[in-house]
Amino acid sequence: MSKQLIKDKLNKFGSLKEPFLFVLSYDLNKFYIEKLSSLPRDIKFQINENQDISNMTKKIDLQKLPISFLEYKKKFDILQEEIKNGNSYLLNLTAKTKIKTSYSLDEIYENTKSKFKLRFKNKNDNFVCFSPERFVQIKDNKISTFPMKGTIDATIKDAKKKILANKKEMAEHTMVVDLLRNDLGIIGSNVRVENFRYIDKINAGDKELLQVSSKISASLESNWHEKLGDILISILPAGSITGTPKKKTIEILEKVEDYERDFYTGVFGIFDGKNLDSCVMIRFIEEKESQLYYKSGGGITCDSEASLEYEELLDKVYLPF
Repeated sequence: MSKQLIKDKLNKFGSLKEPFLFVLSYDLNKFYIEKLSSLPRDIKFQINENQDISNMTKKIDLQKLPISFLEYKKKFDILQEEIKNGNSYLLNLTAKTKIKTSYSLDEIYENTKSKFKLRFKNKNDNFVCFSPERFVQIKDNKISTFPMKGTIDATIKDAKKKILANKKEMAEHTMVVDLLRNDLGIIGSNVRVENFRYIDKINAGDKELLQVSSKISASLESNWHEKLGDILISILPAGSITGTPKKKTIEILEKVEDYERDFYTGVFGIFDGKNLDSCVMIRFIEEKESQLYYKSGGGITCDSEASLEYEELLDKVYLPF
C-alpha cells in the first residue's frame, strides 16, 4: 500500500514540476514527501555539496559499543552458507552500533562535512545522515547512478593500487555494477557504464578512506518527471546496499540482520522542478529512547574474510568533522 502512495505522490509532484524533498525508508514502509516551500524547521538538508577534507579534526568525541566479533561472525557464516548454496553472490551485511558522544544530532548535522546531508525529526523518527554516496541523478533526460563498493584506509602504502587490484573488491564492485545496469535497463534505454571503478577520498573523522565508485547511465523519455514514482520504486532498494540477486538477497538479509534498517539505507533527494538528485542514506545515526545508534555495513562475497569485514563495519562508524 505504501509503495502505491509513494508512487502516486511522486508522480503528482513531478507532473506539476513542483520542487520537493523525498525521504524513503529501506523497505518503503515509511516515507516523507513534501514541497520545499513547506518544509518544517526540524527537517534540513544539503545536496551535492563540495566536501572539504582539508581541515579534518584528528580527535573526535565518539565512543563505539559494537556487537561482538563472535556475534558478527555467526551472521557472516550464515551468509557464506547461502553463497555456497547458490542463493546469493553478494550480500550487504549491516548492523547497528551503540555510540556515545557529547554532540547532539543537530550539532553533528551542522559540523559534518559530506556531499549529502539530512537532519530529520518528527514524532516517530529522529536521525541524521551524512552520506558520500549518490543514488541517482536525473538531468537532461538522462539518469545516472553511482554505486560505491570498496573501501580502504588512505594511509596504507599504495592504498589506491591495492584496492583496485584486490580480487574480492573487484568481484564485489563488478556484481553491483552489473545489478545496477539491469536496474536502469528496467526504466531506461542505452544503458552504459561511463566510468568504471574510480576513486573518491572520504573524510572519516580521524582518518581518510579511499572509496571505489562507478558511474552508470541510461536515457529516459522526455516526460520522465511525470513518472518519477514509477522510476524510483522500480529500482529501490539500492543495489549497492542489498546485493545480487536482489530479491532473494533481501529475504536472506532480513532474517540474518535481525534488526530494522528503517530509514537507514533508504534514499533521500530533491526534485527542483527540472532535475532530480538523491543519495543512499549511509553514514547514519538515529536516536531511540535517548540512545544513539550508528548503522553501518559492507558487502560479503565468497572471498570475504570475517575479521576484515568486521573491521570495515567499525571503520564506517565515524564523524567527518
